[in-house]
Amino acid sequence: MKSLATVRTSLRPAIIAAGIGALGFAGAAAALAAETLGGKIDNDMRRCAPGSGPAVRLDVTGLKSASGNLFVRTYRAKDSDWLKSRRYLHRIDTTPRKGNMTVCVPLPAAGDYAIVVQHDINGNYDKDFSIDGAGMSNNPEIRTFLGIPRPPALDKTRFRAGEGVTRIAIQMKYQD
Repeated sequence: MKSLATVRTSLRPAIIAAGIGALGFAGAAAALAAETLGGKIDNDMRRCAPGSGPAVRLDVTGLKSASGNLFVRTYRAKDSDWLKSRRYLHRIDTTPRKGNMTVCVPLPAAGDYAIVVQHDINGNYDKDFSIDGAGMSNNPEIRTFLGIPRPPALDKTRFRAGEGVTRIAIQMKYQD
């Protein structure tokens, strides 16, 4: 008959492996939960270097000024997430440059996504439809009703990102 010390010693690797596995599962669950929380990340162009990915190298064109804030929100191409508050994967907050600029948008995996860019021109973190600019992947027409923008359907903005770096361009639109 084995002693209690021998049994503990022989079970130790299995217990350690189970603990590591549980930590890995918890880490994966936490990463998945964080993915849907709409976290804020920096514009890190190294994530779009050759051989990197999956990511989107986003060329934002037609920026009216260098004032205010530029917000880039990335959504999974799901109707249940599209333009819903805090349902974006992440948001990049950066300083705009008048004219054109490039932003690197890291992605969790290859797949279908949609991107929205908002130029908060006066930097007040509010949607001022009369002065702020906006643009979306695939550059769909953004119609208005009584001066309020009506967002296009997801199918107009959806694009496929591969395993590497996918390039897209978004043209900013302003009301005036």
